[in-house]
Amino acid sequence: MTSTLRLEAVTAANLDTALALKVRPEQEHLVAPVVKSLAEAYVHPGVARPRLILDGDRAVGFLMAFFGIDFAGDGTGADLRSGLWRLTIAAGEQGRGYGRFAVEAVAAEIRERGGTRLTTTWYVGEDGPERFYLRLGFRPTGETSGDQRVGELALGPRPEGR
Repeated sequence: MTSTLRLEAVTAANLDTALALKVRPEQEHLVAPVVKSLAEAYVHPGVARPRLILDGDRAVGFLMAFFGIDFAGDGTGADLRSGLWRLTIAAGEQGRGYGRFAVEAVAAEIRERGGTRLTTTWYVGEDGPERFYLRLGFRPTGETSGDQRVGELALGPRPEGR
């Protein structure tokens, strides 16, 4: 992957670019549209972090990370998790390493915050992203979130020199 990849906050200046990102038609049932993610980020400030994935000046995807979500939802905070809430790689940009870059960027931020695992969810099925996540080292936890499988990636220590 080239060194021109970066994440950028979604702002008024690039909002239309973010909203225009679409997956392939057969994948639309697998990931919420960017507009829904941005609405969720608005109602979960400080927890949700939406970002454009840029290759140079070209938007190739969108991710929304989360930090410190009470995954059990019981209010005790006994199961706080951080990870990848959404990942959208534009239809014509898939298979070029942008998804891997996104996961690695979120993993790096979780490590910097002292975390040791990255949690995400995915739909299981023929068009789903399960193979992608498994290739990156995610392991199903045996849990579900709604109708999605929960997976975790164990994070080692932050690499030296980074």
